[in-house]
Amino acid sequence: MRLPLLALLVDAPAHGYELKQALENLLGSAYPQPNVGQIYVTLSRLEKAGLIEGEDVEQSDRPNKRIYRITAAGREAVDAWFEESTAEPRVRDEFFMKLALAPYTGTVDQIALINKQRRHYLNTMRNLSKLAAAEDRGNRVAQLLIEGAMLHLQADLDWLERCQEELE
Repeated sequence: MRLPLLALLVDAPAHGYELKQALENLLGSAYPQPNVGQIYVTLSRLEKAGLIEGEDVEQSDRPNKRIYRITAAGREAVDAWFEESTAEPRVRDEFFMKLALAPYTGTVDQIALINKQRRHYLNTMRNLSKLAAAEDRGNRVAQLLIEGAMLHLQADLDWLERCQEELE
């Protein structure tokens, strides 16, 4: 959450709720909605780390709000984030660990485990398809997020087929 909030603040100063709304509008309904409490906790930590500066703004008819601006150090952190490659391929996969260890338990059938995981992935794909249909067509970022998740799921389904072939 740290770096996405910093990236949004590069564009313009904002308060926590505006940042929450910006993330929701950008990423759409497929992405887990950020918790506003977590956003404010993260903003407080970013401020303590010197990556943003906050300023209280008085409001006559509401409680004061705190507007955050990115600092030079915060901008450097965002630039460094965009320079880094993202995480490597999933080698530490929890499902694969279950599959590999199932024979050691004597109680878990590997093919049943694969079938259960397959059903889970197919259910998730159905839910994503519904989200894609309901998502605003103009929000290309949200559509790409859903499409990427579905492509990953399809690859996971193909991999499950490969595992089943190997283990039967």
